[in-house]
Amino acid sequence: MLLEQGLNMELTIFGIKNCDTMKKAMTWLDNNGISYHFHDYKKEGVPEQRLRQWLEALSWEIVINKRGTTWRKLDTATKESMTTEKAITVAMDNPSIIKRPILQSDTIITAGFNADEWTDILK
Repeated sequence: MLLEQGLNMELTIFGIKNCDTMKKAMTWLDNNGISYHFHDYKKEGVPEQRLRQWLEALSWEIVINKRGTTWRKLDTATKESMTTEKAITVAMDNPSIIKRPILQSDTIITAGFNADEWTDILK
């Protein structure tokens, strides 16, 4: 999601270092000469304020990875009654449930890696 136009930005990529999608995304950023800061959930935790921003901008359905193991391990009642507030609690306790990567700057919030979309947003 492009929040507004702007080229001067502090870009942060949020995720887990050993994730294959994260590796592809960071390689893409490196190969395209785009500087960024990497925030590792395993080492630094999930910043709740940022998580709230992502959920507000994108919705829990996009931010929460419903294809992964962490989602599948949730009990049926939790999955069926998921809301934004519940997604915050679940994601704070289980950062692996957040779609990777989350790419954020002052003007951009996007979830997942798609080279074509990133080219449109970042170049």
